[in-house]
Amino acid sequence: MTPLAIAADAVHVCVDMQRLFAEATDWHVPSFDAVLPNVLRLARARPERAIYTRFLVPEDPEAADGAWRDHYQRWSEMTLQSLDPALQDLVAPLRALVPPGLVADKMTYSAFVSGDFIKVLAGIGGETLIFSGVETDVCVLATVLSAVDRGYRVIVARDAVTGSSLPAHGAMLEQIYPRLPDQIALLTTEEIVRAWRNP
Repeated sequence: MTPLAIAADAVHVCVDMQRLFAEATDWHVPSFDAVLPNVLRLARARPERAIYTRFLVPEDPEAADGAWRDHYQRWSEMTLQSLDPALQDLVAPLRALVPPGLVADKMTYSAFVSGDFIKVLAGIGGETLIFSGVETDVCVLATVLSAVDRGYRVIVARDAVTGSSLPAHGAMLEQIYPRLPDQIALLTTEEIVRAWRNP
């Protein structure tokens, strides 16, 4: 993969940059604010080429399916029976970019399980996906691997992703993503913006 030739029609997939993970909830990501400036820089580079995913939670654990029910029994405070629904919103600086950016909701780790995301992505087009957001080792990972399986060229903005476990975050960037060098490029925000503006 030639990392510094990014097509103008590449799509920025911004994963779950929501109040849910930015604020003082049980799923708070302490390093969220540290990557937000780089996420914003990517979002503003081509604001009309951005899709923002939102991870939505069920009304209560019993509303979830299969092992998701077990998951939400453990995290019952993160269901709508206890949680302010507004916490599912994008953080304000990103919400201000919609439109022209688009929003796709999901209730799974991979955005590709959501018909909403698939429809939005099909509508915007493009063969290259640029990833930012949270968490590097959960929803970003699941969506990246789904994109690879579907044949997309994938670029992960290494300084615009993070997670609540920094060791797991580091392992993704240093050990897991590099195992697929023909399909996943790891670039900095600066490298991406420069190449995307001058393909």
